[in-house]
Amino acid sequence: MSSYPATVPTPPGLAFLAPILVDVGSPIDFGQTSEGHRRVVPIIGGTVSGPRLQGTVLPMGADFQLLRSTETTELDARYGLELDDGSLIYVHNLALRYGLAADIAKLNKGEPVDPSLIYFRCMPRLMTSASKWEWMNHTLFVGTGERLPSQVGINIFKVE
Repeated sequence: MSSYPATVPTPPGLAFLAPILVDVGSPIDFGQTSEGHRRVVPIIGGTVSGPRLQGTVLPMGADFQLLRSTETTELDARYGLELDDGSLIYVHNLALRYGLAADIAKLNKGEPVDPSLIYFRCMPRLMTSASKWEWMNHTLFVGTGERLPSQVGINIFKVE
C-alpha cells in the first residue's frame, strides 16, 4: 500500500499584495441570538497602500461578527475598494480572532491591545470585473489582521 504524498510537500509561497487600513464605526450590538452573540461593525472608509494595490476603502459594508466565546470571534466583513485606476474590487473577508478573554473584552470596547497577544488570521476573497485585475477572481489570498481602536489593519498575501 502506498501513501500520498511519498515525501513532505513544499508549502505554497506567499507574495505580499497590500495592507488595507479599514476605518470602522461604532459597533451595533444585537446581543445573544440563537447563533451566538452578534455584533455588526460599519465600514466607513480607509486606504489601500501597498506594492501591488493603491486606493481607498469605500464607505460601505460592514463586519458581521459572531462572538463564539469570550475568547473567540468569527468575522465576516464585506466591503468595496476603489483603486487609483478607478477599478472596483469587492472584498469578502472571513476571519478568526482569538485571545485571552480580558484582551478580547478590551478590543470589543475599542481599547488598544498589543497585537502579539491576539491571533487574527483571515481569508479575503477579492472579486472584480476590471480586466486588469481579473486574475484576482481565480486567486487565493490569506492575511493577518490587527484591531485598532477605530480601524482594522489587514495585511493581504497572494498564495502563489
